[in-house]
Amino acid sequence: MPLPSDIDVAIIGAGAAGLAAARTLENSGLSVLVLEARERIGGRSQTVILPGDIVFDVGCEWLHSADKNPFVAIARDLGFEINETRPRWREQSLNAGFPPQAREEFLAAMDAFDARVSAASDLPDDTPASKWLEPGIPWNAQINAISTYINGTELDRVSTYDFDAYEDTGINWRVRRGYGALIAAYGAPCPVALNTKVTLIDHSGARIRIETSQGTISARKVIVTAPTDLIANESIRFHPPLPGKVSAAAGLPLGLADKVMLALDDPESLPSDGHLYGALDRVGTGSYHLRPMGQPCISGFFGGAFARGLEDAGGGALAAQAIDELVMLLGSDYRRKLRPLAETRWAHDPFALGSYSHALPGHADDRAVLAAPVDDRLFFAGEATSPNFFTTAHGAQETGVRAAGEVVGRSAA
Repeated sequence: MPLPSDIDVAIIGAGAAGLAAARTLENSGLSVLVLEARERIGGRSQTVILPGDIVFDVGCEWLHSADKNPFVAIARDLGFEINETRPRWREQSLNAGFPPQAREEFLAAMDAFDARVSAASDLPDDTPASKWLEPGIPWNAQINAISTYINGTELDRVSTYDFDAYEDTGINWRVRRGYGALIAAYGAPCPVALNTKVTLIDHSGARIRIETSQGTISARKVIVTAPTDLIANESIRFHPPLPGKVSAAAGLPLGLADKVMLALDDPESLPSDGHLYGALDRVGTGSYHLRPMGQPCISGFFGGAFARGLEDAGGGALAAQAIDELVMLLGSDYRRKLRPLAETRWAHDPFALGSYSHALPGHADDRAVLAAPVDDRLFFAGEATSPNFFTTAHGAQETGVRAAGEVVGRSAA
């Protein structure tokens, strides 16, 4: 849509947070416009349908903490089917390369590590989560690999305080036709200007002036939901500068989690919704979801520095790595049974530069710093501003609702 000259509330970013803010404000009496740099809404959520009607969530996939997740009710209201099959992340299908006794030892080591991190969160000083690995045990590489999946980075770059602050009820569901599709449907009623990249937010005057790739717009209030890396590197600048916001965003960088989807011939040879870990003796390895929701495919998941290296290696590198690891686990016949369909490259997405935030050691408080309003006119939302549900779409959604409530409260005053 063309840009108006002025608006009551401008929202920067049409991800889950920005869309939630717009939906929350739709009956407020305020004029609202979402400014989105991409040619689509959804931000770090997107569903694509691959050959064979395979549903691939390029971004967020799981309804984490589904018993508390507002997107569950939203999905039901919008007629989206929810698949309540739980993930089998603690299992190794077919015992492939990971016999039961070894797996039990690993799970005990992982649980003990989590307990040490929880205890350390009560200490007076923050520490890198890697400090709480037990020296000399054989499972540290695999524990660190799991950090690259859940945090997008290795444990030495993760705040112990932040690691422990995340809330997970252990109930994880999926949307049958895709989480990204659900978020797009949720945001469909929102007024959005696509292909509109914001470069400057000038809050020096009586009204806020926003410079974009499609022209300039003024607003009374602005809600910023951009990923932290775009604030930290000042792709979006503020005038007057907001060094506290830039510093807080830098303390909450985006980690990286990438996915690859492989078509699977002879799918009945593997269990539906099975799971495999790749190599157990190194941090750089994959986690594999076999036949998700019964589909004839395998989804591979890579994180951290290893995922970044695979991205940098170019198109096809994630698929090649996944196929090599699956062949190692399942046998040479699977090299002819697997075929690359799609893969992600979130670090190379100029409007994301990563997947989801983690707090660097000593920076757990930056989430609250980033979330705080400025002069009752600039408001901040997004998963990185969530105190307990960061990294998730529902965490982002809840912060969008929160920021919209702040706008309405300040406007009423």
